Amino acid sequence: MGLSRLAALHGVATSYSPSPDVTVSVPDDTVIAVLAALGVDAGTPADVRKCLAAAESRSRLLPPTVVVWAGEPLPPALAGLPPGSTVTVEPEPSDLPGHPAGRPPAPLSMRARAAAPAAPVASPGEAAPEAVPAPEAPPAPAEAPAWWIPPPHGVHRVHVRTPDNRRATATLVAAPPRVPQPPEDTHGFLVQLYSLLSARSWGMGDLGDLADLAVWAGRSVGSGFVQVNPLHAAVPGKPTDPSPYRPSSRRFPDPVHLHVESIPEYGHVRDRATLDDLRQDAAALSEAVLNKGALIDRDAVWELKRQALELVAQVPLTPGRRADYCDFLAEQGQALEDHGLWCALAEVHGPDWHTWPEALRDPRSPGTARARSELLDRVDFHCRLAWLTATQLAAAQRSAEDAGMAVGIVHDLAVGVHPAGADTWSQQEAFAHGMSVGAPPDAFNARGQDWGLPPWRPDVLAATGYAAYRGLLRGLLAHAGALRIDHVMGLFRLWWVPEGRPPTDGTYVAYDAEAMLAVLVLEAHRAGTSVVGEDLGTVAPGVREALARRGVLGTSVLWFERDWEGDGRPLAPEKWRRDCLATATTHDLPSTAARLTGDHVTLRHRLGLLTRSLEEELTADLTDTAEWLALLARLRMLPEGDGDEEAAVRAVHRFLRRTPARMTGVWLPDTVGDRRPQNLPGTWDQYPNWRLPIADAEGHPVTLEEITASPRLHALMEVLRPRKPRTAPPGERRP
Repeated sequence: MGLSRLAALHGVATSYSPSPDVTVSVPDDTVIAVLAALGVDAGTPADVRKCLAAAESRSRLLPPTVVVWAGEPLPPALAGLPPGSTVTVEPEPSDLPGHPAGRPPAPLSMRARAAAPAAPVASPGEAAPEAVPAPEAPPAPAEAPAWWIPPPHGVHRVHVRTPDNRRATATLVAAPPRVPQPPEDTHGFLVQLYSLLSARSWGMGDLGDLADLAVWAGRSVGSGFVQVNPLHAAVPGKPTDPSPYRPSSRRFPDPVHLHVESIPEYGHVRDRATLDDLRQDAAALSEAVLNKGALIDRDAVWELKRQALELVAQVPLTPGRRADYCDFLAEQGQALEDHGLWCALAEVHGPDWHTWPEALRDPRSPGTARARSELLDRVDFHCRLAWLTATQLAAAQRSAEDAGMAVGIVHDLAVGVHPAGADTWSQQEAFAHGMSVGAPPDAFNARGQDWGLPPWRPDVLAATGYAAYRGLLRGLLAHAGALRIDHVMGLFRLWWVPEGRPPTDGTYVAYDAEAMLAVLVLEAHRAGTSVVGEDLGTVAPGVREALARRGVLGTSVLWFERDWEGDGRPLAPEKWRRDCLATATTHDLPSTAARLTGDHVTLRHRLGLLTRSLEEELTADLTDTAEWLALLARLRMLPEGDGDEEAAVRAVHRFLRRTPARMTGVWLPDTVGDRRPQNLPGTWDQYPNWRLPIADAEGHPVTLEEITASPRLHALMEVLRPRKPRTAPPGERRP
């Protein structure tokens, strides 16, 4: 009982429900291990009693982070302060437009009146600066108490002093109620960028190809967005982990995506012979992928680009370019310097910082400071690569907007980072070491999942005002039209698996969803971007509703949309939710052609991944597909009749357009009949995950130029023409 109470106080679940009528108890060893990762010693009954007594004896005025939503009631932590308490808010300087540079904003001071006694909350109390009683407060939203002076949107500091001289300080996140909404009736493409090779690519798709695709899609077929895979920095090595969902850093992009020839200094490199040789080698890489059956080799691509970028870095920057670079360094600050240093140290000591000399494992140690000085040139090189990549990301978004796209580039935020990467080194205190994020056992995977990604500690996030999370979002949103969040349920809870244990022995750990959402809404509001959450799989009750309230769109995949609470049949288009991105498939699922033909079942059989016989799986798959095709036929979306694969793919997308979904996504490989998934969950070296170029129905790789000229693509895009002109209501972005 004591362990359960202690776990509950720290957001650690002692049971979970894989289905409404089933409850599974979490092993005590798992609970103890997870508490240890949160800095709580529960190893013995005596330890549990000691920690429990300490936790329950704390009575604090404020939690570490307090959220205030514009136009909504104050949270209990503020609304319940004792009458006569003095509340002082120190606003963020950047959130006061027109405020003189270099001068701190005046604090907002007010006095709580006629409030109920404060309820104890778990929060460290800190001394507050002296504050005078507030003058008569201006009119406030009806939902807020009259004494409250709403601060501007931003991340502030709030100080409280009660009449009996108790004091507390916390981070105050003042957020607008919702993220910006995309225009309705918007369609676009979903693509894994590395798989999109053009005639000029260096062996894999790059940011030049992305900009080119966006311009063509916006101008030629009226698309409103292009959604890409995470472009986060990868962990270097041979071989590099090819998964874009296990990056070294989510904060900074990977320079492997650079289009080298677009860098202004490229044209001034003196050693043209070496550059020409590198370009020939790059052309050979592309030729091997496109015409000789080779897989995309990210390591080989990076080796060529690195050599070219070394030459480019020798060209002095012009005064204007130098000023731009210096501004970037100042804006990114310590985070970028740490990232550049990690990259430089990885070149010397290898990509796993746990194996580095002990003095270098601490980013703030004297030994690391010396290395920072000794490797200054290499640190600068990697910082410059981050700047160059950011400028091309910005150029891609501008190109999309100039082509008339209503949204532009939709970037992807992975759920976590590699345990050996730059983020876990530079932000060690923020991660729960010895833990991995995954998923519990469910109807689709009885053994659960372990993704090998260390989770953020919710207590450290809250204590630091979510600084790491804010910086991450701000960097990603700077050059995005919208952001997709992988496994968006992670804003509420994550399944933690102790190191060395199977995923079945994990448990859920809760995060402060109110704070996580407030920071997300605030940063999206500042950037003017929409947000799409990947909410597939097991979703706790209330999560989708909470996301929808804050304007975060969901993800609806056709094959999963059934009347699960009724007859289980395919869900009619008018019953789909409006606030979502509707699509036929994702990078983790079979292409539409593979789904319609059953090719995905035979592929899984060939790799030994089926849990039933091939005949049983094919029968079940055929039944599922037949139900959907029958619905399409009843709705007169399949006039060509049975047996026409291309017509069936078009019918699927006609159906998607009939739904009220705000956004309709077209998996780019679907436009040319590709049958191969980009990633096959449950495989590692059995299948070439994340290394396949887009291919046609016969399996022959096709270039960007061939895709955009494909008659099959243009026939498909005809069904995606806008339904009818529409005037956007207030608060929505217009094309």
